[in-house]
Amino acid sequence: MNPLVILVDENDQAIGVMDKLEAHQKGLLHRAFSAFIFNNAGQLLLQRRAWEKYHSANLWTNTCCSHPQPEECTREAAERRLKEEMGIETNLEKKFDFIYKAQLDNHLIEYEFDHVFIGKYDRQPILNPKESSDYKWITIKNLNAEIKLYPKEYTEWLKIAIRFF
Repeated sequence: MNPLVILVDENDQAIGVMDKLEAHQKGLLHRAFSAFIFNNAGQLLLQRRAWEKYHSANLWTNTCCSHPQPEECTREAAERRLKEEMGIETNLEKKFDFIYKAQLDNHLIEYEFDHVFIGKYDRQPILNPKESSDYKWITIKNLNAEIKLYPKEYTEWLKIAIRFF
C-alpha cells in the first residue's frame, strides 16, 4: 500500500485522504511539514535527497520534510521522520506555516500546506540512504547566495521557506 496524505483546505482543515502519488499527480492541497535543524553556530543542516526519490531527486533541501499520516499529530510526525531520515532525535518547535504550489519533475505538482518546525542539534546526522545521500551545514546567508547562483540544485519548497528565516 502506498502512503497516504491528508487533503486539506486553505485553513488546514482536513477534508479527506488520498494516495500520496495521486495527490501529487492531481496537484491537490495536502498537509506537509518541513524541519529545519540548526547547530549552536547558527548553521542549518541540509540534506541531499536520494537518487531514488520519485521527485526532486538529488536536490538539496531542508533537514527533513514529509507528510503526517491520518490521525497523526504533525509535530510528532516531523520528529518521527527526522529520526527515520537523519537519525536525529530533538524537540521541534513550530515556527510558521505557508501554502505553496510548484510544478515538479516527473509531471508532478506539489501543493502543500507546509508546517515548519525548527530544532537544535550539534552532532552529525546518521543518513538513511533511501532518503538522503549527503548533508552539509550552512549559514542562511551562504544558502541564500548558493540558491541565487544554483537555483536548480535546490528543492522548490526550500527556496520558498528560506525566505521566512
